[in-house]
Amino acid sequence: MKLLRYGPAGAEKPAMLDKDGAIRCLAGVVRDIDGFALSPGSLKMLAGLDPASLPRVEGNPRIGPCVVRPVNYICIGLNYADHAAEAGMPVPKEPIIFLKSLGAFCGPNDDVMRPRESKKLDWECELGIVIGTTARYVGEAHSMDHVAGYCVCNDVSEREFQLERSGTWDKGKGADTFGPTGPWMVTKDEVPDPQNLALWTEVNGKKMQNGTTKTMIFGVRKLVSYVSHFITLHAGDVIATGTPPGVGQGVKPEPVFLQPGDVMRLSVEGLGIQTQRVLQA
Repeated sequence: MKLLRYGPAGAEKPAMLDKDGAIRCLAGVVRDIDGFALSPGSLKMLAGLDPASLPRVEGNPRIGPCVVRPVNYICIGLNYADHAAEAGMPVPKEPIIFLKSLGAFCGPNDDVMRPRESKKLDWECELGIVIGTTARYVGEAHSMDHVAGYCVCNDVSEREFQLERSGTWDKGKGADTFGPTGPWMVTKDEVPDPQNLALWTEVNGKKMQNGTTKTMIFGVRKLVSYVSHFITLHAGDVIATGTPPGVGQGVKPEPVFLQPGDVMRLSVEGLGIQTQRVLQA
């Protein structure tokens, strides 16, 4: 099942995709794709609906983030062995956790705003985990019980702000529009092995990232458990699980960074495609 939200920013409505890829409105069934809708009971109810019985959404509406603004948008750093090598950094012994500002949260096809003074704007295609029930001090054996599904995340990053301006990574991760999420959340029953998914990013039509979740250092089961020992996870929270190699910072012999007018396309296998144009803030 693929759940999404459509409509103007701040006024999105819940929906699901039917087998033909048409948007079917769920506004008469659930209030939004929120913690209630993502609970196991609600997902079971939604899965039992006949999409043909729901109003069909005509035209090409804006697609919003696939879930409502979460309590926590958690990111995992350097979680691909080949990306750590690309960055010239040691493989972490434990997951690196940081929080992306919720002001960055936006739709999968919204414009990405290049911050003022930005010099090193970069892309990161990531598998996103969507939490379905509260997770606190969860063991690995039960961590998947708390996962509702998966989505595509672009952990947009400003490398100078992140790495050269002192302090934590948050400076380079939390600007407005730095968190495109969606286009939809795919329930976990349709993703039998999240550790065997292809990821890719194109910039202006050129393939830059072409990786697989097989090279993740810490897998989905580990990450949900690990994070829950430090931060209580709430239904609707998103964990962006890290990116494979091919980011602009790692291009040799000279890094490549995003400029106004550039277009990013990115995808995780089975989870849809995002497209963003870069504009100057």
